[in-house]
Amino acid sequence: MSDIVELRHIHKSFGKNHVLNDVSLTVSEGSVTAILGPSGSGKSTMLRCINHLESIDAGEIIVDGQHIGYRREKDKLKELSGKELAAQRAAIGMVFQRFNLYPHKTVLENIIEAPVNVLKQPLKEAKERATELLSRVGLLAKANAHPAQLSGGQQQRVAIARALAMRPKVMLFDEPTSALDPELVGEVLHVMREVAETGITMMVVTHEIAFAREVASEAIFMADGNVVESGDPKIVLTRPQQQRTREFLARVL
Repeated sequence: MSDIVELRHIHKSFGKNHVLNDVSLTVSEGSVTAILGPSGSGKSTMLRCINHLESIDAGEIIVDGQHIGYRREKDKLKELSGKELAAQRAAIGMVFQRFNLYPHKTVLENIIEAPVNVLKQPLKEAKERATELLSRVGLLAKANAHPAQLSGGQQQRVAIARALAMRPKVMLFDEPTSALDPELVGEVLHVMREVAETGITMMVVTHEIAFAREVASEAIFMADGNVVESGDPKIVLTRPQQQRTREFLARVL
């Protein structure tokens, strides 16, 4: 499999806080990468940098052969315009901790919003795709409901359908179950498992160790802005090589 995401020596600071410190990694096309680590380790910031919701201070991020947020002109990187950046982001789906649905729009309207306005998809085509995705996440009956009428788990499933509606090359999940009541976590993880089975590339920041072990093809453990350990989840999660990883797993398992 070829690499679809590549981070090269990424640095990111907020003031004096060095959140990402020389992070390099590659993600293979069609893989599921679980990103684990304590709070403040830089996991979510790294995801936000991949679709340029946060700019990086140094390094390069390449998705499907394109520099994210910049284009190379001769030997220099030039920042993209807002329109160019929007086109890049369309290929990178993102599901957040909080669902970020438009409260005044129905479920169906939330899903067709970006395909119609960003991808310029015909309305009929966008509605057909939205209906298919709602069926896949088990929420076709809620197409005309508003977000406030849904449980947290249902809202997150809509958010996943909304991201998939853009037919992204990569899906980023930033702790997608952390804002949910425990009894709702399973329904979202079930949908994520099904998404993984379609072969789309997924990068998932999560505290769900069982999901990482069962679904991910690679696990990455981060601490203090660094990638401490990476590899086969069954090895990283059961026989970690690094003491920092062992200490973390001892606390969460």
